[in-house]
Amino acid sequence: MRLEMLFKDQNSGGNGCPAVYLADNGQIVVQGPAVDEDTSSNLVNVLPGEIALQIAPEVLLGAVERLREKGEAC
Repeated sequence: MRLEMLFKDQNSGGNGCPAVYLADNGQIVVQGPAVDEDTSSNLVNVLPGEIALQIAPEVLLGAVERLREKGEAC
């Protein structure tokens, strides 16, 4: 799978995370720090292999804006 970075946290420095990517199959990939076990216990219906990540709302909104600029469906 090939990934195109849409947006990253402008305060992360360097090439760090959190970041949102567009995969060549049209899916979104999110990079960020995993939530702790206490927070994970609040998740519902977590399937094997799934994890929860933390990203700032601005990162998600920035990625949506880039998708709109590219003409992708949002």
